[in-house]
Amino acid sequence: MPKLYLLGGENVFRRSAKRINQRALQDAKQPLNVLVFAWARLYLDRKYRKRKLFTDYLKSLGACAVDFVEYSDSKESIEEKMASASLVYLTGGLPSVLIERLKEKSIDNLLASYSGIIIGRSAGALALNQRCITTVRSNSKVRIVDGLGLANLTLRVHYTPEKDDVLLRFSEQEKVYAVPQNSALVFDNGALEVLGEVFLFENGQKRSLVI
Repeated sequence: MPKLYLLGGENVFRRSAKRINQRALQDAKQPLNVLVFAWARLYLDRKYRKRKLFTDYLKSLGACAVDFVEYSDSKESIEEKMASASLVYLTGGLPSVLIERLKEKSIDNLLASYSGIIIGRSAGALALNQRCITTVRSNSKVRIVDGLGLANLTLRVHYTPEKDDVLLRFSEQEKVYAVPQNSALVFDNGALEVLGEVFLFENGQKRSLVI
């Protein structure tokens, strides 16, 4: 079972969640090889500039090597890459797109059996949970999406108080963990740890979570 770092969001250009990423990399086994799934954009992004920016960021935090999984890679190739990686990173974008692609390539099963560290940022964090609460960009409506279920949580990322009324209603049926940008919820085989500030919505009430 992997240890999950569920990061609420980050400005990668500013390295605004450097402290959390550094903590996750320190948690991983040596040699520190990072494998990145950048599959959450509608159009798969292979731009050298963006990849170099992220690679340089991770290497500045101690990564020995950074590799990217291509959507065109075979399952066997991805299995080999994951076997040599001590940390897997799921980047941000559209959670429904990421979840669909991971399931299409049977990566959900590989992630569930992986024994290292997984960082999910924004959409990457949402995908790892049982359920996630997202906002439709075209009309700002909130909806629930089923995730991969590596963590048995319902998660909201990029949390701000504007949608509290909706989250309070949802919380009458199930707990909702709301993670702002530059904060993270760590899930380790059911045990939770808060890095930064996380809010719990439960039974129509909201409280700051300290674990």
